[in-house]
Amino acid sequence: MKNNKIKLQYLIIGVALLAFILTSIVSIWSGYKLNKANLGESAMVTNRVYAQKVAETANNYLAEQQKILKVNAKYIAERIDDQSDLEKHADFIRNQTSAFNSIAIVNKKAVVLATSPQSLDLVGVKLTAEATKKAIKEQKPMISQPYTSVSGRLIVFVTTPIFSEKNEYLGLIGGTIYLKEKNILYKLLGAHPYDGQSTVYVVDRDGTIIYDERKKNIARDLPDNDIINMAIHKKTTGVVKGENTENQIAFAGYAHVKNADWMVIAQRPASAVEAPAKQLFKQMFLIALPFLAISLIIVIFLSYRIAKPLQRLAQLTESSKLNDEENNFRSVQAWYYEVIQLKEALIQSFSHLHEQVLELTGKSERDGLTGLYNRRTLDDRLMSWTKEQKSYAVIMFDVDHFKNVNDTYGHDVGDEVLRFIAAAMLQHVRTTDSCYRFGGEEFVILLPGASVDVAYERAEELRQYFEQTNSPTSLPIHISAGVAECPSDGVEGNGVLKKADQLLYEAKQNGRNQVRKSN
Repeated sequence: MKNNKIKLQYLIIGVALLAFILTSIVSIWSGYKLNKANLGESAMVTNRVYAQKVAETANNYLAEQQKILKVNAKYIAERIDDQSDLEKHADFIRNQTSAFNSIAIVNKKAVVLATSPQSLDLVGVKLTAEATKKAIKEQKPMISQPYTSVSGRLIVFVTTPIFSEKNEYLGLIGGTIYLKEKNILYKLLGAHPYDGQSTVYVVDRDGTIIYDERKKNIARDLPDNDIINMAIHKKTTGVVKGENTENQIAFAGYAHVKNADWMVIAQRPASAVEAPAKQLFKQMFLIALPFLAISLIIVIFLSYRIAKPLQRLAQLTESSKLNDEENNFRSVQAWYYEVIQLKEALIQSFSHLHEQVLELTGKSERDGLTGLYNRRTLDDRLMSWTKEQKSYAVIMFDVDHFKNVNDTYGHDVGDEVLRFIAAAMLQHVRTTDSCYRFGGEEFVILLPGASVDVAYERAEELRQYFEQTNSPTSLPIHISAGVAECPSDGVEGNGVLKKADQLLYEAKQNGRNQVRKSN
């Protein structure tokens, strides 16, 4: 009688091939999802750091402009009745700082006494805007929310009160920022430096966009937008994934401008962030195909060798009717060994694929430009060392005037300089040390078990090397560095990094091209 049952040889081929395909899909897909998640997290951290730096710059700049107005308020108080002199001084203030599109001097009844430029033709006009009323009522320095002025422009009004020598309130001096025209925000914020798909915008406390490098979104009220809603309610520094102003899912970082109660938001579409992961996924799939063909050939050969004796045993079992012979067959365990061998053969064919998955994971831990570890890996390392109560030293440095390199030689040369720095770092550290790109032109070195003095010597050697060696610009570069240690400067990684960053800032303030260490 003809036997139509499936033979063991074909079952082995089918099962082994299915196992290989499923394992390949799971491995590649898992690597892809992991890489995509890491890229998103890295993008949010990068945007958060950039937004924080921009917010700090804007906050300090606005504070400085209010100081300038305050200084001039004293002069104006002495000449409040001299309109000619007031107009001249208004011109002087507007020319003194590039922060304001116009200057207005207003008395305590909200009547305009002088403006610059005089072409505004507002002298004698009583200002009725709520921002002006509030500034006069509270008699303190203020930065208004956006509103439409008597000249029909959408503006922000930065004001400082004017008091006489007897502390009598006389009025205010204010500078305007025209939101829909060229203003100081474009100079302070500019475009996002990383690529054309990343954007920066600023919203007020109500969710109204007051700055957008593309201009088309200025004055749009978007309090319910995912990213803007999160930012204006948190009023701090943070990250969020959500829908942006263009109705795209984006990875964003935000920071608070305290003096004006604004939020700076830097964001990049998810499609741009995750594009490298998709490209790696395609490469992994193409790499796996030839190994699938090789594995299939190996499976067919091994299945024939394995099935031949087992088929013979099956024939004997089928034809046998004696219980003792059946028990003897059941006692044979040789087929388990053959299956294990087959699995080991398949594992060999998977090895290269697994190496590719590891490479995919490794790329998510490293900076794509320099090959150094990235910020996420640094945070993980410091968190682990904090749990282990491990002592270490930190060197944090950045390149002095790096913006001039990009402006003078272009971003391609700028990238070469960053790679040059990374190579020099790896040459000057111990085998136990690790190097990281912190963001932009900032770098970090972790020195496990090292004291602050040892780390200082290492940082100074690196600084001297850069000072004496030509970079890809054909000229040496200079760095400023801060050195701190754990546990003396903090028991947690963030605290030690913050201390190193403060010392780096001191090095900058004291003339750059130097290393500062904690006491």
